[in-house]
Amino acid sequence: MFDIWQEIYSTIRRNKLRTALTGFAIAWGIFMLIVLLGAGNGLIHAFSDEANRQNYNSMKISPGYTTKSFDGLKEGRRLQFDQRDADATKKGFDETVIDIGVNLNQSSQVVSFGPEYLNIPLRGVYPNALEMESFWFYKGRFLNELDLKERRKVIVLHKRTAEVLFDKTHTDPLGQMINIGGIMFKVVGLYNSNATSAENNGLIPYTTLQTIYNKGDKLDNFVFTTKGITDKQSSEALEEDIRKMLGNRHRFDPSDKSAVWIWNRFTQYLQSQGAVNILTTAIWVIGIFTLLSGIVGVSNIMLITVKERTREFGIRKALGAKPRSILFLIIVESVFITTFFGYIGMVAGIGVTEWMNAVFGNQTMENGMWSSTVFSDPTVDIRIAIQATLTLIIAGTLAGFFPARKAVRISPIEALRAD
Repeated sequence: MFDIWQEIYSTIRRNKLRTALTGFAIAWGIFMLIVLLGAGNGLIHAFSDEANRQNYNSMKISPGYTTKSFDGLKEGRRLQFDQRDADATKKGFDETVIDIGVNLNQSSQVVSFGPEYLNIPLRGVYPNALEMESFWFYKGRFLNELDLKERRKVIVLHKRTAEVLFDKTHTDPLGQMINIGGIMFKVVGLYNSNATSAENNGLIPYTTLQTIYNKGDKLDNFVFTTKGITDKQSSEALEEDIRKMLGNRHRFDPSDKSAVWIWNRFTQYLQSQGAVNILTTAIWVIGIFTLLSGIVGVSNIMLITVKERTREFGIRKALGAKPRSILFLIIVESVFITTFFGYIGMVAGIGVTEWMNAVFGNQTMENGMWSSTVFSDPTVDIRIAIQATLTLIIAGTLAGFFPARKAVRISPIEALRAD
């Protein structure tokens, strides 16, 4: 076995350029495949994370303006929801609706703590808002049923709002009393979201906002989570049924899309998944063609290598070497070169994806109203990297095997005559 390795080493030394070109084709194919998959995974992971934060098994219903006359009423009416609409939805679709929450908004209020102040809108919500909306809890506690029942003056601030009010004095916001339009509220918790400062709502109990700002039983929109919705058809059917129910309650044409705005997050999720599937397919197609280009490069070089060594094979056979030993030598040499440079390409590709993860791993984009993660965790599963490397090794082995088998089958005299 030692003699074989000596011969392989000697062959590589005699053909440095050819070996370097073969190795570059192998390493480049693996490297580009891993980098492309890593970059694609960064986009896909960010896309999936954003979709998951939107609670895709939910719908938000908001009133709008009618654009069609109906039941003797003219178009252009502004609809207004109340608590009974939310209750009717929960009761009428109890087999589909898991839970329901409401939103009641109050325009920007001056919020102050000591010398620091800013303007933020207030939103009255139920304690289940965390399960309904696209924000997540950060610190302290969230609103609870007792807050709702006793109409407590407690508030959950956005993390950025708390930073403006409390960071300069290095004060822990939890438990502090803040002034909102002359009314004192106790900060019980902080939340975070992708929203920029334009959407940093102060969250207070729905009943508290009703009482302080004399809202009655009105609400701006309601949102509910669903079960049993597994495809686009069932999701759209639920939308139509809700429009019919609300149309009967508020006397508008159910086909009037402008009368009621429905944000169907499940439909949005399906669209995002479709985009993810297209992106995944495109990345794999590009990656496979990149890998194929490496395979073609290796195959061409191996064909040339075997052709150049046909005369050598004739001499070996004339000296008594068996065809099997010659064939074994070529295969071992091919496997060694492919494995060595394939490993280099794999390590380099993984290194670049780790660098991308460290530098660009959580890139966000802001448009002034909303911030969104556009690049997250651009890494590749090590199994995929190894499988791609093994694929190229097998391809390189076959690329050397078939022409070598053909070359060792010819007689020594014909081999010696070969150019």
